[in-house]
Amino acid sequence: MTEIRISPMTRLEGHAQVRITLNAQNQVERAHFSVMELRGFEKFLIGAAVEEAPRITPRICGICPTSHHLASVKAVDAILGAEPPETGKKLRELLNHAQYIHSHAIHFFMLAAPDFIVGHDAPAADRSVIGIAKKSPALAKKAIEVRKLGQRITEAVGGKPIHPSNAIPGGMSRPLDEATRGSLLAMAKGGLAIAQEGWDLARVMMDGTDLTLGTVETGFLGMTKEKKYSPYEGTVEIIGKDRSPLGTFTGVDYTKQIEEFSEDWSYLKFTRLKNGTFYRVGPLARLNICSSMGTPVADAALKEYRAKFGETVQAPLAYNLARYVEFLASCERAVELLQDPAITGTNIRAPVSGVKATRGVGIIEAPRGTLIHDYTVNEKGFIERCNLLVATCQNNYAIDRTVEAVARPLVKDGALTEAAANRIEMVIRSYDPCISCATHAIGKRAWPIELVRHGHRSGEGEALRLEKGDDLLC
Repeated sequence: MTEIRISPMTRLEGHAQVRITLNAQNQVERAHFSVMELRGFEKFLIGAAVEEAPRITPRICGICPTSHHLASVKAVDAILGAEPPETGKKLRELLNHAQYIHSHAIHFFMLAAPDFIVGHDAPAADRSVIGIAKKSPALAKKAIEVRKLGQRITEAVGGKPIHPSNAIPGGMSRPLDEATRGSLLAMAKGGLAIAQEGWDLARVMMDGTDLTLGTVETGFLGMTKEKKYSPYEGTVEIIGKDRSPLGTFTGVDYTKQIEEFSEDWSYLKFTRLKNGTFYRVGPLARLNICSSMGTPVADAALKEYRAKFGETVQAPLAYNLARYVEFLASCERAVELLQDPAITGTNIRAPVSGVKATRGVGIIEAPRGTLIHDYTVNEKGFIERCNLLVATCQNNYAIDRTVEAVARPLVKDGALTEAAANRIEMVIRSYDPCISCATHAIGKRAWPIELVRHGHRSGEGEALRLEKGDDLLC
């Protein structure tokens, strides 16, 4: 048995590897997306006071801490019976859109774009944000500028640019003052202008690329509000691959729809519907489910997106363009919220008096997909059970099957070229997996591509690099 490994994978958040097992004829027998790290935050939270959870869980990830902050505080709201007032909700929604602006800008311009603008067959040193900066310095500068918008809003509304803490049970801890609103509004308008300009690049970026690469068919799951795009609150809808409705949920009833399971090749959990259907979450799923984006520029982009791909899209590479449509929507919605004088109101928190329910579930749409925080507490409010259902776990099955679908035609005579390996990574990157959100331990990094020949008797293997040097990054 021979095994090819791509490890570590590059331009994604966290550490993972691809493992391709070849048969005696040097053909792909199986291939998997493998994460050999341990999840742990569900255990860290046990014994903590539930009101501490929104301050602990943002440490899960430095890329999407706001998502965990908001999902966590919504779960705590449910336990303490606290419904935030309207201004508090608007501030939380603005904070969530700031997360989208920051995260989507990073992924589109810095992680995904090099594969298409520089080229997926280009040398590894050029397929990076440095390559983008060399090829288009103006684009790189604008990408950094619009990402900064997300961080500045997060800092002003959330209290800190990373690991925000201002969302508290019942609302927010601090109002937004008029001077800050004016400053952020000016930045948001500038960011929207950059995002609109970037759409001219995004909508044609993948022209000439085989968009069927790695296609798998699944159902989809995402949150909407009256069928419209709504990443902060609403009803989670589930549709089949033929768009047939498969159910909805809003809170603790998610366990009636979703089940989690494990496979022996990865520590990263998998999910599926209880009827056996596999599904995906994230930008592709949300755009497949929603009727409209709710803002004019993003709605126009959605129309173009659907003209290009169709109303129900299965191709994983389409995640990249779907993500940009959401990026436009968040930039627009940030401007709308900051133009609303009510967002500087001082009624930002409902009173909290104690535990009203011993279980609470908070659900939001994180940039990578539906995020669920589920806490059970005792009568004094100390956490006894915790389950975090993150987007990458829910996309794990599709990513895993995508790897095999791409690897089969690319591995020829037992060999995997650097260009072919990057095509595998390119499709995985389209999901924007966040390994830190899904796992919480330091992994052991190996060579980027390894050929492992396993001994016939002992089962021990010898790892050989396919090319000389330390700089083979795929």
